[in-house]
Amino acid sequence: MPIPSSMDAPERAPLRATVVERLRDAIVDGTLAPGEKLRDGEIAAWLGVSRTPVREAILELTASGLVRSAPGRSSVVAPDDEEAVRDARAVVGAMHRVAVRDAAPHLGPGHFERLRAANAAFAAATRRGDVEAALRADDAFHAVWVDASANTAVRSVIDAHTPLLRRAERLRFSSADSEASISRHERLIALCEAGDVAGAAALAEETWTELPTKETA
Repeated sequence: MPIPSSMDAPERAPLRATVVERLRDAIVDGTLAPGEKLRDGEIAAWLGVSRTPVREAILELTASGLVRSAPGRSSVVAPDDEEAVRDARAVVGAMHRVAVRDAAPHLGPGHFERLRAANAAFAAATRRGDVEAALRADDAFHAVWVDASANTAVRSVIDAHTPLLRRAERLRFSSADSEASISRHERLIALCEAGDVAGAAALAEETWTELPTKETA
């Protein structure tokens, strides 16, 4: 489909991060379809920015697998690639396992309050069918573990590969499996509170490696 004309321009700062977010969301929600050419001039006009942050955003999204670029050829929205999604699931799952393991010794009452609040928001969003709000709440839930782990390498890898999994997350959160996700979150909290760090870490990894794809949905 053509570049939309009805969306508001992003705030000026932090500009590159905002452009990345807007482009990523447009790709994930299907506004920009797989195989669609990404012309930096059109996107710059759409977002009300110069071409420079658009080009930088396209480079970043290429690294995350959402865009395909080749020298001398147009950048395009990456087509659905089941193998790439499986690879990303494995990497992101492994990093969340490490995050839970590293976070466990540092968790206190405040962390568990944040986890329960995020899961309550997630449950409310999925039950009313608000996938966008569910994604935000799920991000907030998993961010507690990543923040508490204080592992910058884990954060970097998760940030790089999670965008490729957004379509799979949308598929999960718009299906009956959303209730299972609520239960997974509750079990993850309970395992950590009980001191079963290995069990919690394994469940964290499973949460990501079992994300549905078109082949399994």
